[in-house]
Amino acid sequence: QVQLAESGGGSVQAGGSLRLSCVASESTFASRCMGWFRQVPGKEREAVANFEWDGTTRYADPVKGRFTISRDKSKNKLYLQMNSLKPEDTAMHCCAAAAFTWSVVEPPPASTLDAWGQGTLVTVSD
Repeated sequence: QVQLAESGGGSVQAGGSLRLSCVASESTFASRCMGWFRQVPGKEREAVANFEWDGTTRYADPVKGRFTISRDKSKNKLYLQMNSLKPEDTAMHCCAAAAFTWSVVEPPPASTLDAWGQGTLVTVSD
């Protein structure tokens, strides 16, 4: 069973940067699509970015040009570099893995994902 653990969240001012990390308990990066979702209480979960097995990356429109997703296969780690943060980026950010490529426009149901981390909180103030 794939286990995921996120870290790197925190509180920053608008315009600041954070780098989130997600470590997997087993090697999944060669055959899975991994990525990041975020959620604010009372709002719909939204996809942020994903990294496909062949190296293809996808970003949701609100984060394009500001966020960069990357991975380190040797460390079983997925990263999300977040620059030029805005207050609207405030959310719990969660790492997920799936055996299929998911859309960053319409995220799939959580029940279809192979693994889902507990999340790391990002808070951006004005």
